[in-house]
Amino acid sequence: MIERLVLLGATGDLTARYLLPGLAALRDRGHLEDTFQLVGVGREDWEGGEFRGWARAQLDEHGSELPAAARDAVVTAADYHRADVTDAAAMAEVVAGTGPVAAYLALPPSLFGPTVSALHSAGLAPGSSIVLEKPFGESLAEATRLNALLSEVIPEDSVFRVDHFLAMTTAQNLLGTRLANRLLEPLWNSTHIARIDIVWDETLALEGRAGYYDGVGALKDMVQNHLLQLLCLVAMEPPMSLDARDLRDRKVDVLRSIRPLSDDDVVRQTRRARYTAGRIDGASVPAYVDEHGVDPSHRTETFAEVRLQLDNWRWHDTTFRLRTGKALRRDRKEVAVHFRPVPHLPDGLRGNPRPNVLRFGLDPETVVAEMAGVGPREDALVPVTLAAELEPGELPAYGRLLLDVFNRDPALSIRGDEAEESWRVVTPVLAAWANDRVPLEEYSAGSDGPSLSPGT
Repeated sequence: MIERLVLLGATGDLTARYLLPGLAALRDRGHLEDTFQLVGVGREDWEGGEFRGWARAQLDEHGSELPAAARDAVVTAADYHRADVTDAAAMAEVVAGTGPVAAYLALPPSLFGPTVSALHSAGLAPGSSIVLEKPFGESLAEATRLNALLSEVIPEDSVFRVDHFLAMTTAQNLLGTRLANRLLEPLWNSTHIARIDIVWDETLALEGRAGYYDGVGALKDMVQNHLLQLLCLVAMEPPMSLDARDLRDRKVDVLRSIRPLSDDDVVRQTRRARYTAGRIDGASVPAYVDEHGVDPSHRTETFAEVRLQLDNWRWHDTTFRLRTGKALRRDRKEVAVHFRPVPHLPDGLRGNPRPNVLRFGLDPETVVAEMAGVGPREDALVPVTLAAELEPGELPAYGRLLLDVFNRDPALSIRGDEAEESWRVVTPVLAAWANDRVPLEEYSAGSDGPSLSPGT
């Protein structure tokens, strides 16, 4: 087990909100020993004590539900280096010592390549891992170059391209519900399923993230990675096991089967928009272009929708709709499976039953089945809803991902060819949008989006 985490970009929002609480959760559940070391690396001119004070404050704010003893243990294990992550000599000093390390790149994608090169020159101990946050590169060409560079530095099974959506309880429950229930798997195909919506709508606006978001946008931030990963879990063929090779092979099969989009397809099957001023829960929200740090000339979208088809036997006539948006009226984070209508309704049953929908809520974690049943009048159909709220997982998503890194288990990380296939899917969309083939619509903050699309 790896017992030293070198956190590059240690003073950022990702560390504060997710990585430090994830480590404290691991400590609380007995997964981190007293010998664990956290080495923070950043550009702030701090000493170790200042970093520990900052880490304690972040844990008090973002991990207050965790026991004080677990939080204290993480703080005690921490040290800090002020260093340029792209400087080989500086990185050699950071990773020096005996035993393997996990080098976690909590950095902008533009720094991945130079940082990996610096780590290569610095020399990583055998058994070390490199962890990269999404998005993996900023284009298909960059992802391909980065994969080639990583292959020179470290074995593929020691590269963790992490996506915390894969560690969410409900995302994993998608596989369990499909593959462990005879009731569902025979129906899990285009004969019975008309459309699957994968939605991450949120009331959250920019919230001070312009430095990152304005150069990325909704398509790269959510669709290219998180939502395509959920599509893989929904659409994949049953794997032989949930080991890394079997699971990731089946995910790549899904991505390869996605029908390439022509320019005309992009015009018909995608939408983009950004929010204007409005109100959310009674609070005023400025227009995206008026948010601090936003460059209006970037024409960054805060809403993206893409409809895809899969060219394979199971899903040949099912539409997959991937949608995400910021500053919307309500949070809606789910995978919604829309079944086809029944082929015939016997005479004597009154009503017009809506097609069945099976909804996997991602946040909060729920499973809801919408069906038809008979009401007080025996011949009248009424909607019936069956709902279950799932127990939270033992670990938060980032705790689970970090544990997999320390245990060298890459099953829930993204393989190199998988990352490239994901970029292949969205590259035609990015190109057509850059050429204004698809208009940049607008919607008011606090609304349902740029006008309700069919099936919303």
